[in-house]
Amino acid sequence: MSAAAESDRDRTEAEKRGGVVYPPASIAVIGSGQLGRMFIQAAQQMGYQAGVLSTTSETPAAQVANWTILGPPDHLPALRALADRAEAITVEFENVSAPALRWLARRRIVRPGWRTLWVSQNRHREKSFLARHGIPHAPWRPVRNKDELSTAVRELGLPLILKTSASGYDGKGQVLIERADAADAAWLTLGRTACVAEAWVEFAVELSVVVVRGSDGQSVAYPPGLNHHEKHILSSTTTPAPVGPIVAQEARDAAFAIAQALDAVGVLCVEFFLTSAGRLLVNEIAPRPHNSGHLTIEAASSSQFDQQVRALCGLPLGECKLGSPAAMVNLLGDLWADGEPLWREAMRADPGVKLHLYGKRTPKAGRKMGHLTVLDPDPQTALARALAARRALVRRSS
Repeated sequence: MSAAAESDRDRTEAEKRGGVVYPPASIAVIGSGQLGRMFIQAAQQMGYQAGVLSTTSETPAAQVANWTILGPPDHLPALRALADRAEAITVEFENVSAPALRWLARRRIVRPGWRTLWVSQNRHREKSFLARHGIPHAPWRPVRNKDELSTAVRELGLPLILKTSASGYDGKGQVLIERADAADAAWLTLGRTACVAEAWVEFAVELSVVVVRGSDGQSVAYPPGLNHHEKHILSSTTTPAPVGPIVAQEARDAAFAIAQALDAVGVLCVEFFLTSAGRLLVNEIAPRPHNSGHLTIEAASSSQFDQQVRALCGLPLGECKLGSPAAMVNLLGDLWADGEPLWREAMRADPGVKLHLYGKRTPKAGRKMGHLTVLDPDPQTALARALAARRALVRRSS
């Protein structure tokens, strides 16, 4: 077979239609946690056959998928099987092999592209990208050896945060340095791997914006959410954030600029620090749906997962308008410490509470097992109701 004929054979029907995939085509997600699960559920509601590349058949996404390919995300036989089953492929987390996505993209539609993930899966590359495009962020320095660590302490001042360049999430892979003589020991706890050092930011609140960019370059964004973390893990999100229209628009504009500069197609979340002086600093970028966007399932015309399906399949993007203010609280494995949470009590106390469980078999401290969402005309009342419902889940000792 000639090279031209083989190239034409590898072109998908979607590519021949200009990159649009219509139901009931088969689409897939790499990664099988709760984000993959909710993507699959959104795709199925729209009439697609939705599959997953998963390490086991018991993961949250595999439990609800129409079909499952078993294997690691960089395993060539698994990638071949995935390409045989799906016309278009997306991801639920950023730490996917960029070469694997590049290989897939030569055969199927892959959104977001491997370059987008390559930037955001490494903090050094991500911060270099922000600096190159003039997007405000906290001062930082690379740390790859002892001399660079000393330079970071001297130039950034103390305290500072030392973070691994790769594979950090929910507070993992980072350590606070408060004294110069403790810097080397702190780096040792991270395995003396490549890191970035970030100057300490005295922020007033943490915000996030979920933005969606289509294959035609058009973008939409949800109102900013106000995030509260406990032990570096997101505890709650309230939308819209009480930051005023100017800050809200600045955050959305920054998210739009990042999505365009990355040439991202799909859902992207930008996390910000808002300083007491009213300055927005980008903290992190996630090229996928985000925990803080879960409340869009009930609160928005189109959820972040609906939008992920639309962007992947080349369909027009949906509205990001909120039908109501909302609050979301995470349910961590800690709630199971004394047995099964009291679902009946929480739902009876507030019939407006929406419960989402992810199908994870084993609760662990700090592990995200599900979330609660509450809609209310007043965002703060929504948060108070959601927190009250979470408290009602906990068994009280007599």
